[in-house]
Amino acid sequence: MTERVGLLGWPVTHSVSPAMHNAAFRALGLDWRYDLLPVLPDRFAEEVPRLLAAGYRGFNVTIPHKGAALALPQVNAATPAAREIGAANTLVVRPDGALLADNTDWQGFADDLEAQGVVVRGATCLVLGTGGSARAVVYALTHLGAARIALISRAGADGRALAGWPVAGYDDLALLALAADLIVNCTPVGMFPRTDESPWPEGVPFPSHAVLYDLVYNPPVTRLMRLAEEAGARALGGLGMLVRQGALSFAQWLGIAPPLAIMAEAAQAALAGLHSNP
Repeated sequence: MTERVGLLGWPVTHSVSPAMHNAAFRALGLDWRYDLLPVLPDRFAEEVPRLLAAGYRGFNVTIPHKGAALALPQVNAATPAAREIGAANTLVVRPDGALLADNTDWQGFADDLEAQGVVVRGATCLVLGTGGSARAVVYALTHLGAARIALISRAGADGRALAGWPVAGYDDLALLALAADLIVNCTPVGMFPRTDESPWPEGVPFPSHAVLYDLVYNPPVTRLMRLAEEAGARALGGLGMLVRQGALSFAQWLGIAPPLAIMAEAAQAALAGLHSNP
C-alpha cells in the first residue's frame, strides 16, 4: 500500500514540494507519495483528523496554518524549536497515532545561508514580517549569532517585540535598512500569482551593501529581488530553504536522509516548468 504525506495550506497550487519529495521517493525505491492538500483556514481543525483517518503518515504545513498546527489537539509532543517559534511546519504521525510537531523552517534557512556563504555572526539583520516564517527566521538568526535584529510590521511600531527583538513600522524602514547587512523577506508579498507586488515601499532606496534573502521562491526572481539587484545588492531566492527544510521533514517522516541533490534538481525543474511559455 502506498504511504502518503502531503502539504497543508491555502493556497498550495504554486508549490513544488510534491515534485521534490516524489523524486526522492522514486530515487530510493519507496512506495510513498506526496500530495497537495489545500485546506481553508476555517476547515483546518476538522480536516487534519479526516486525513489522519485516511492513513496519512505526516504533513508539511504552510501559510496560513503554521500556528494552528501547533495547537491541534492531536499534537501531544513538540520539539523545542516549534515551541519557541510558536509555529510548526512539520507534523509526524507517531506509532500511537498522535502527532509530533516540529519546525524545520529555521534549520532549512540556516543551512541555506551557510551553503550560500552568507555570514550571520555579528551581522545586523532586518526582517520583513512578523508571522510564523519570520519567527522561524529570527530563531535561526539568533542561533547563528546575529548582533542585531529588527522586524518590520505592516501594523506599525506599537512597542511590541518578537523573541526580544524590536518590531518597527514601515516608517522606520529607510533608516533601519541603512545599517542592515542582511534583509530577509518573510512576507508572501510578491508570491505567485501576484508577482507584480513587492513588500519594499516605493521611494525607499535598497541598500547596495546588503544581502537580500527572499523566502518567496515562486517566482524564482521576485520583484523585490530585481530591486535589490538593480541597487547592486546580492539577492537570493527561497528555493534553497524550501528544499532543505523539506529534506529535514522527509527525515522526520521516514527516519532516513533523502538525496538532497535530487530534491533540489526536481524542485528547480518543477519551478521552471511553472514559468515556461506554453
